[in-house]
Amino acid sequence: PEEAFEIAAISTSGDRIQDRPLSEAGGKGLFTKEIEEAMLAGRIDIAVHSSKDMPTVLPEGLELCAFLPREDARDAFIGRAAKTIAELPRGARVGSSSLRRQALIRRMRPDLEVVMFRGNVQTRLRKLDEGVANGTILAYAGLKRLGLEHVVTDLMSLEKFPPAPGQGAICIESRIGDAEVERMLAAIHDAPTGQALACERAFL
Repeated sequence: PEEAFEIAAISTSGDRIQDRPLSEAGGKGLFTKEIEEAMLAGRIDIAVHSSKDMPTVLPEGLELCAFLPREDARDAFIGRAAKTIAELPRGARVGSSSLRRQALIRRMRPDLEVVMFRGNVQTRLRKLDEGVANGTILAYAGLKRLGLEHVVTDLMSLEKFPPAPGQGAICIESRIGDAEVERMLAAIHDAPTGQALACERAFL
């Protein structure tokens, strides 16, 4: 509480590119590139990210220095034609831009059509209402942070529908060797989450 912070909102390429899958546009780094450039240039001192959006290798001079306590890591299904993926009629459309989710959907239900879904949560929910797809899958933690738990019709099993590494955890990135930042963030760092994320990222 003694520290004063100025929030710098930075739009990233991942936010702006909405017309094609992330895998075609440049991958996870699209959500961090401009923010990390600002940090390396000294315009900002720390960056707050969704851990699942972090690339495997960080730019030289930067590190993940703190993690907040992890939320529920599961994916959530939001259905219009049915409450669960299993209940969807043959040929139904499920929206997702994630290669992981697309592969898991097709493994569970090869008869479903997977359509590309980009945009923020509100945009994806609007697409459902417009009939672009009969259902979509989003990170439950993100929906909870927005107070949208009520739109969820099913929570996916961790065993049958494993989440992305880091899903549900907020991480904080800083410049290596910034002792003042490390001192401030030590008070909020959750060690169990940090240990779990280190293991998950090691598999990437």
